[in-house]
This record gives sequence, structure tokens and C-alpha cells, in this order.
Amino acid sequence: MTFTRNKAVAYAQDNQKRFLDDLIALSSIPSVSTDPQAKAEMMRAAEWLATRFSSIGLEHVQVLATALHPVVYADYLHTPGAPVVLVYGHYDVQPAEPLELWMSPAFEPTIRGEHIFARGITDMKGQVLVTLHAVESILQGGDLPVNIKFLIEGEEEIGSPSLDEFMLANKELLACDVALNPDSGMQAPDLPTIVYGLRGLAYFELRVYGPDHDLHSGVFGGSVLNPAQALAELIAGMHHANGSIALPGFYDDVLALSAEERAELGRLPVYDDWYLQATGAPALWGEQGYTSTERVGARPTLEINGLLSGFTGTGSKTVLPAWAMAKISCRLVPNQDPEKVHQALRQYLQKNTPAAVRWELDKMASGPAAMSDRNSKYIQALGRAFESVWGKKPIFKREGGSVPVVVQFKRILGVESVNTGFSMPDDNAHSPNEKLHLPTWRKGTEAIIHFLYNVGEA
Repeated sequence: MTFTRNKAVAYAQDNQKRFLDDLIALSSIPSVSTDPQAKAEMMRAAEWLATRFSSIGLEHVQVLATALHPVVYADYLHTPGAPVVLVYGHYDVQPAEPLELWMSPAFEPTIRGEHIFARGITDMKGQVLVTLHAVESILQGGDLPVNIKFLIEGEEEIGSPSLDEFMLANKELLACDVALNPDSGMQAPDLPTIVYGLRGLAYFELRVYGPDHDLHSGVFGGSVLNPAQALAELIAGMHHANGSIALPGFYDDVLALSAEERAELGRLPVYDDWYLQATGAPALWGEQGYTSTERVGARPTLEINGLLSGFTGTGSKTVLPAWAMAKISCRLVPNQDPEKVHQALRQYLQKNTPAAVRWELDKMASGPAAMSDRNSKYIQALGRAFESVWGKKPIFKREGGSVPVVVQFKRILGVESVNTGFSMPDDNAHSPNEKLHLPTWRKGTEAIIHFLYNVGEA
């Protein structure tokens, strides 16, 4: 098997140019799941993947309809007695706006130095292709050391509204021993990283209403409470001066970090100066008593993701707006319930909103946090794969982002997930000039080859 493993790695190295062509082709498709006008492009991306899966020899390739965007499924089940690995991914991407901030068009992948720039290139079309190319590299020389299934959805960037129902309806089709989720990343190109914790999410839209129409601020200003002012004051009160969150009972279910875990997280070579450089912020801010690394991966947050009210065009317009809106997200840690956070926000608004305005709150997306066992045989198999490629042991990290599917795999399929990926913290996911480090991406394909062989041997 060692010879076959080496042959697969050599194949991946020899086909880097063709693999890059795949990356450019898939990332050129504007598969923006939140845009109703992009349904045809969503289907084009799904069919592109299906065609590519078939071309490498995978079987039972299907583009399966959901209530919104389709799921792409494929498998190869020819290794009796070996584990079944379910590979997860998504082909949808975030909107590219604001377009004027891109150095090159968002859906025209452009290489500059060691990076390639395009929307969705790192989140997560590049990561999906890492797994596809790893499987192709192994299959060209024989059978896989494991049985494999692919589940690639098209709604992750809008909260995966169809995935729960799809998984419940297809439990037998998706039955597996472990899920491989390459939707995370590494700390640096020379620091192989295993993400064992993912924060959950509770996302809301808050609207505050005052008069029943926009008013002349000179005529009515001072006699009617401005909804924008009321919203700003509500938002300001959602945090204490020490950076902690002021919603009632918000921390009741938060598990304290153990000394052992704080020591493990302290091994990450990520310090305050890194966060300053990566963000361009003039200073750091956050909950007192915790390091920046702990705040980002192991503590809950409340963030304002967007604000809208009144006149925002060029020039001046003296208007007192009829309404104001904020998008609010809470990143959650293990043991927190998104619905309890929803109710805590409602209690805060009921107590603190002035009688001169009214409010509405919609819960738009939610999912609990997820944790994986650092000592599981599958995570250990990934650790040995990283050692084979990078020549060093990986570091362990709790990621600040949310991947609800990890919780769904546990709840619906009864399996743990191995979270990996080869993006970087500064890859500008969800921002203009999203990029991917090509040398690390290529190493990623080799790492997944080793991982699959390690799982098969174990």
C-alpha cells in the first residue's frame, strides 16, 4: 500500500497544472446562493462538480433537488470492511459586493505571486477540489483504501435551510463511519492545523420603527424619537464596559475553559500583533480576562453585521427616518443553546426599548457549537498525514467560525467530524480580494491522500 500511496502523491504533483485549471473553472461560476437571480449559475456549479466526479470514476453521481439549491452526491464503495468516509463541502459563495474594492473581477480568478484571487476560492471551492483531486490521485492507480461518499451542498452561505430535511430523508444514502469536513483552515503555511472546535451561530435581524413615514427633521425633530438613535442606543447597551455581553443569562450555560485547554490554545503562535496586522485595526478590543485567541475561538460574541436607516446617498437630506435596521450575530460556544440566546435578546429588547418606538426581531439562522475528540483515531490519522507532508506535528485550534453541518452529522447520522482545510486566516473569506495560497493548497491534496490511506490502514 505504501507504493500505491507514493504513486498517488506523485500523480497529484504531476497534475498540478490541470488541478489549477479545475480551480479556475469552478471559481469562475458566480454561484451566489443568496441571489435569486443566480439560480442558473448555482445549477451550473452543481453540474460542473457532477461531471467532474463522473470523470474521475466515482459512481452514483447525482444532482439531487432540494427546496432551494441542489445537492451533489457521489460515491465509490469497493473496499469491503473499510470505513466509509463522507466528504462534505459546499459550492455556493458569498456575494462579491462591494465590487469596487476588488483588485481584479471577483469571478475572474487571477494569480498574483503565490496566491489566486476570486470569490469562493478559499471558502470553499478550493477545499472541495482538494478532496476531489486527492480521490482522483488515488483512483488512477487502483481502488481507494476506504469507501467514500461526497455530499456537496449549495446553501451553506445562507444557513443550509434545506440540508436538515435532505439528510433526514437520505440517512441510508449518507450512512458513514466518519465525516470529513474541509471547511476550516490552517494558522500559517508552515503550521499544519487541526480544528477540533467550531462555534455555533445565532443570527438576527432587528428592526426599530417610529413614525409611519419619513419626516422632515426640521419640522418634527425633537418631538419624535428617531428610530436610528433608539437602535444605536440599544446596540450600545448590548455590551458591558469590560467587553462582556449584557443580554440576561447569556453566559449561564457557557462552559469554563480548563487549564489544560488554555495551555493547548496557548501553543498557537498567534499574538496580539498578528491580529493587529491582519485586521488593520488601531487597537484590539474584547472580553477582559481572555487572550485574543481564546476570545476568537472559545468565548461567545455578539457582533453587529450591518446597519441601515434613513438617507445614505450622496449629499444631504434632512430626514427623520421611519425605521432603522441592524443585522446581529452571536457566535456560540459548546453548551449554549441558540434558542436561549434568541430569548435572551428578546428579553433585553423588551426591557430596554423606549415606549416611543416599537421593534421586531427575526431569527434568520442558528446552530449550536461543535467539538471533536482530539484523540479519536480519525483525527490522529489526519495528524499523521500532516506530519508526512509538513514534517511536523500539527497544532490544535478552536475555530471562531460556524459550520452547523458538523452538529447535523452528529445528530442525524451519529458520526463525528474531522475538520480540516488549507485556507489562511488572512484569505479574506467573505470580503473583497478573497484569495488562496497555492503552495498550501497543493500540499493539502497530498495531506488528504495520506489521510485516506491512514484511515484505511487503521
